[in-house]
Amino acid sequence: MIGKLNHVAIAVPDLNAATALYRDSLGAEVSAPVDVAEHGVTTVFVTLPNTKIELLHPLGEGSPIAGFLERNAAGGIHHICYEVADIHAARDQLVEQGLRVLGDGEPKIGAHGKPVLFLHPKDLCGTLVELEQV
Repeated sequence: MIGKLNHVAIAVPDLNAATALYRDSLGAEVSAPVDVAEHGVTTVFVTLPNTKIELLHPLGEGSPIAGFLERNAAGGIHHICYEVADIHAARDQLVEQGLRVLGDGEPKIGAHGKPVLFLHPKDLCGTLVELEQV
């Protein structure tokens, strides 16, 4: 069911510093920051030959990333994202197998402009997993 690893998301306390680190120190191609209000984040994507790194920074006080950074002041890996061909079929199959979808269970539009869902980390070895339809 799951396809390629789409990205690994890292919550960062200072988006400008993290962007400079990946661009200037590591020599990676980085995107401009994009606010994704529906998810309460500002994102920067680091393009690698085989996947992407998503740098996440809180957008507003209700951001789930703000809470993550309160518990992890230096930042850290927030989630991993896998590609799926049909997000509704993937959701239905996973729910049938007992996995929990976060939120209301309906896909939302993610940072790439495509439907996404998040799966409960307690059901996936302690890892928050995002599914993105491609």
